[in-house]
Order: sequence, then C-alpha cells, then structure tokens
Amino acid sequence: MKRELGLLHATMLGIGGAIEASVFVMLGHATELAGTALVVALMICGVINLFTMCSYAELGSAIPKAGGEYTFAKAAYGGFISFLTGWFEWISNMFYAALSSVGFAYIISYLIPVNVPLTAILIIVIFTIINIRGVEEVGKSQALMVGILLAILIAFTLNGLTVSKAQAFQLASPTGSLGVIQATAYIFVVYLGAEAIGVAQAEIKTPEKTIPRAIFLSAVVLLVIYPLIAYSMFRIVPPEAISGESSPLIYVAQVSMGNLGKVALIIAGTIAALSSVNTSIMAQSRVAYALSRDGYFPKALLQIHPKFSTPHVAVVLGAVFTAVLAATGVINFVGYATDFGFIIGFALVNFSLMKLRKEKPLLNRPFKVPFYPFTPIAGVATSLFLLIFIEPAVLSLGVVLCVLAVLAYYIRMVGYLRFRVAFGGISLGLGGFTVILTYLIAKGFMPLIGASPIAITAIIFILIFASIIQVIAGILNVIAKSNTF
Repeated sequence: MKRELGLLHATMLGIGGAIEASVFVMLGHATELAGTALVVALMICGVINLFTMCSYAELGSAIPKAGGEYTFAKAAYGGFISFLTGWFEWISNMFYAALSSVGFAYIISYLIPVNVPLTAILIIVIFTIINIRGVEEVGKSQALMVGILLAILIAFTLNGLTVSKAQAFQLASPTGSLGVIQATAYIFVVYLGAEAIGVAQAEIKTPEKTIPRAIFLSAVVLLVIYPLIAYSMFRIVPPEAISGESSPLIYVAQVSMGNLGKVALIIAGTIAALSSVNTSIMAQSRVAYALSRDGYFPKALLQIHPKFSTPHVAVVLGAVFTAVLAATGVINFVGYATDFGFIIGFALVNFSLMKLRKEKPLLNRPFKVPFYPFTPIAGVATSLFLLIFIEPAVLSLGVVLCVLAVLAYYIRMVGYLRFRVAFGGISLGLGGFTVILTYLIAKGFMPLIGASPIAITAIIFILIFASIIQVIAGILNVIAKSNTF
C-alpha cells in the first residue's frame, strides 16, 4: 500500500471519522439522561478520548504499520490478545459504518420519504466502490466533506452563542451525576473515529511526525466543538423540547434560522454520515488485511488490487457484513454495540503501550505519552468504567462476540485439517446415532405417541436422509488431505 496521506488529509480522516450521523440523531436521548449537563458529559468524553489518543500517537509513530490497535497489541502481546484486539476493532468499525449509514438515511428522511435500511445499504455500496479505488480517493473526498461540515457546524455554534433571545442556560441533570455518567457512556460514540488515523498509518507520509500531529489536532477539535454545539443548542431551546426529537440539531436549527437552518444542518448531517461511512469502511478493511497477513483470517483477504493498490477483497467482505447490520435500521442498539467494541479496543491499546514501555524500552519512539504512566492508566480506568453503564443487551452481545473470537482463534490455531477431521468424527458419530434412532423408531422400540402412521413414515425418511448426509460429510472430512484455508 502507498503512503499518500499528508497532515491535512490524515487530520480530516480523524475528524470526519468521529463527527458522524450519531451526533445528529443521538443527542435527544442523551439530553433525556443528562439534561443541560450534556455539555459536561461531552467534555468528559473528550478528556477520556484524549487519554487514549496519546497512546495511539506514541504507538502509531513507533509502529506505523497497517492494522492500528491490532498491530500495537501484536507487538506487545501477540497470540490471542492481539487477535482479540483486532477482532473487536474489525467488528466495531463495521458496526460504526452501519450506524453512520442508518443515521444518514434518517437524516435524509427529513427532506424526502426513504426506506431507511435500503438507503443505508446503497450508501455502503457507494463508499465500498470509493474505498476500492484507493486511499488517495478516500483522503480527497474526506477533506472536502469535513471542510464543508466544519463550516456549517461552526456557523450553527456561532448562531447559538450570539442569538439575541437566548434561553437562560442552567447546568442541570434530571437524575443528577448518574444521568451525566449514563449520557457519557451513551454519547461516547461521537468521539470514536479519530483512531482511523492509526488504522491508516501504513498509508500516511512521514508517519513519525504526521501521525501524532494529526491525532492531537483531531482530538482537540472534537473536544472544543462538541461541548460548544451542545451549549449553543440549549441557548436556543430548553432541554425538554429536544429530548423527543429524532434529530435535535436539525430541529434547533429550524427553530433558530428557519428553513435555511434546517436545510444547512441536513446537509451537515448527511456529510457527517457519509464521511464516517467512508473512514470506517476503510478502517475495517485494513484490520482484516492485517489479520489475514498474520494468518488469522483467510489469505484471500491479502489480495491487493493491481490498479488501485487497495485490499479490495477485505473491503468487499466487510461491506457485506456492514450492509447486513445496516438492514436492521436500529440506531440506539447499534450505537451501544459500537461503543462496546471501541472501549475494549481503547483499553487494550493502553495496556499495549505500558507493556511495550516495560519490555522494549529501546524501541524508537518519535513521540512519547506525557505524564506516563498516569495517562494510559487513566485511559484504561475511564474506558472500562463506561462499560458499567452500557445496556445489558449489548454486554450480552459482547460476551457472544468474545466466544466467537475464541472459537475463530483456536480453530485457526488447531489448523484447518485437524478441525475438519474433528468435525468429521462428530458428523460420523451423529450419523451413527441417527441410524440407531431410526432403527428403533421403525421397529417400534421407541413409539412416537400420538403420531399417525403417515407422520411416522415421514419422520423415518427424514432421519434416514439426515443420517446419510451426516455419514457422507463425516467421511469426506476425515479423509481430507487439504490444509488450505
């Protein structure tokens, strides 16, 4: 892959990856949780994000290879820990792309009636094509979109700060500090995406300088602009008017500036969604490429397009999974699920930094985390603390994803041939058991009480067919000689 991204494009990659559709559609529920103290929640999110971005900056400048979090964990731990990091990074970016594409569809619905899942899938297809065409195309499109987006958001903020008939702003949360913490866990997703700089580090020019600068520029811009947006919003309308809105920013812009404001924020929302779909599709493909490079994923994902120099197979595979997620059309659950994966990734990046500092003190580090070790420790503690306040259903999903990661890792480590032989033995055993079960039913030793003769005959034929399939599958797997994957 080519190093084609400079400081501007890398910074825009981080900002555009973070400012996405969720900030336009999730502030309503966040306001229900925290009231006007949402401003504080957004500031807390920014500080938590900054802790871990310091670790990304050090590791990205020291190990500028494709894969981001996975590459860092591989250098520090290797084995299952690195695979688990890459696994969650890969899945989280697909959730993130799905969240952004669904958010885009909801925002567009303000102007024209659309089918949300179908529109989301169409956007994923378009940006899959853009990503296949090359990282330079991604960088150029990202810089243009983020520039327009920032201009509109700055205009919105200035309008809120200077409006003549402003609401009296009082910092208050309906459920106290608990509501602020819950809102912090829920809205943390709006800061995610800046780590896309780390994922694309193999394609950034002079990475030892550009990566830390781009990461800090994007993190600081987000930390400043998000609280100001929320503060401006509450100066125009009270929190109770926002909580029920599907897109609070668009509603507030319409109240303050009429249809012109509404259209401007719809444009901003669509650009935000598109830019984050753009970066997350790129990010997931680079993680899949890195996992394939190290033998965890199929080697087919290592294929580089001969013309565009992109891992096009990895791009398409991730896009297919993303489209399936986007087809649900659910915002809140996908938002929490995205948070879960990235929070796990954040914690592991900080752990990786501390382990490499201890075990590889001579590693060339063009940038070093300030106030070490307090900064990465704070990054770990605050990230894991947010998990307590994520919806239980998402925690259950996280457990399932961990189990799948364990299965995928150990199947790969055992080897494809051995796995096929083991699976073949299980199939033969089940086939034999089915044959015995069929015989017992046919001879009347296991009577099916209440079943008619026709039903019994149908069941016997189904069992015979199933046993034949199981035995054939077992034999084919046991005699397998291929060890390719």
